[in-house]
Amino acid sequence: MLNFDELRELAADVRVFVDIAEDKAEALKAVIAAYDVVLAIFPSQEGMGLHVIKGKEILDKIANSRTHAVYSHTAIAVPDLEHAQMLKYLTAPVERRIAA
Repeated sequence: MLNFDELRELAADVRVFVDIAEDKAEALKAVIAAYDVVLAIFPSQEGMGLHVIKGKEILDKIANSRTHAVYSHTAIAVPDLEHAQMLKYLTAPVERRIAA
């Protein structure tokens, strides 16, 4: 199970990686491609909001089967839910963007 402190640390690592990259968009795409599950975290009225950018199918399978599957994960800090949704859309495979 993930906790918010771990997600904040992961998001901080991603922020540093993207900040030092010459091509920030490519760095962000590389991060998303490298992990099985990518969560967007953002401030919300409840404290922290979460939005799955990549790996919803994996998380659903784990939730439905009640197993402890092994998967790689990271988090990306965004300002709000709308940015998380847009990041998910922009980094989805082309086939999924066309279908949407």
